[in-house]
Amino acid sequence: MTDTALDARNDTTSDAHKIDIATRMIAAWKAMDWDAAAALFAENGVLHSMMVDPIEGREAIHKRISGLGELATEIVLDVSNMGVINGILYMERVDRFVYNGKTGAVPVTGVFEFDGDGLIKVWREYYDRGQLLSEMGVATDFDHETR
Repeated sequence: MTDTALDARNDTTSDAHKIDIATRMIAAWKAMDWDAAAALFAENGVLHSMMVDPIEGREAIHKRISGLGELATEIVLDVSNMGVINGILYMERVDRFVYNGKTGAVPVTGVFEFDGDGLIKVWREYYDRGQLLSEMGVATDFDHETR
């Protein structure tokens, strides 16, 4: 990596830095490293699956994602498109997973806003919640159980 590219990744306002943070998030989900994933959020960050109430605060986000991960044996965020427009990162992907022994996949669009320190301030997720629950093989929504 050139010094210029490294400088861009370290500049918390740069597009390169934002893409680096998103790439690190993708890797953390694949590794199911919930500590690493939560650490990419600002202390007062928000994770908002748009069809349920937002999860607010790094600790609450950690509880949510680690709770989801308890029954997962594999998670891959398969990104087809990612870019930054007007400072906001957009990610089109298919989330592939094995949850409680069931293989599933759901198309998702994620939208990331960043704070001044380059951490995720808000991560909004757009997907079909009914499809997600069906692909996970769960009969009832787990939203309140993982808060």
